[in-house]
Amino acid sequence: MRKVVLFIAMSLDGYIADKNGGVEWLHGQGDDSESIDTYSEFIKSIDTVLMGWNTYHQITTELSPNEWVYDGLTTYVFTHHQVKSAKDIIMTDKDPVNLVKELKEKTGKDIWICGGANLIHQLMTKKLIDEYQISIIPTLLGKGIELFGELDKEQKLKLIKTQNYNGIVETIYKNR
Repeated sequence: MRKVVLFIAMSLDGYIADKNGGVEWLHGQGDDSESIDTYSEFIKSIDTVLMGWNTYHQITTELSPNEWVYDGLTTYVFTHHQVKSAKDIIMTDKDPVNLVKELKEKTGKDIWICGGANLIHQLMTKKLIDEYQISIIPTLLGKGIELFGELDKEQKLKLIKTQNYNGIVETIYKNR
């Protein structure tokens, strides 16, 4: 069965974006040449990307407006906006929980939850995230979009791996 992986960065105080939705703070404490490229290794294990509308909109209007950065991967964008799907980009208003359950049963590589706090929360509360790969950035934002938000009940995880570089701490957790 395919694995659902949350691969994301957050500030030390738990935010995935600042109070304006910005991510300009996503870098280490010094020269980024000290950074390790874990993304390139991670993306080899993925063939499906899931994201919410705000993440999609930020990628296509701010972060990479001239080139789709997930070319060759099937991307599902959860939205109620009336936008047409494009090559490998599927706009959907399906329930994320049901779609993820369907995708997990299909043959393929792993499924990446790229972003959207709401999407992450929906999948996490239904225990559909198999692995949490979280990079902790050495920045305190104070306000912003929280990665996890409030939970109805605790979820126990097991630490699998850590590494650090340039002030960034990368962690990998699985459900217990």
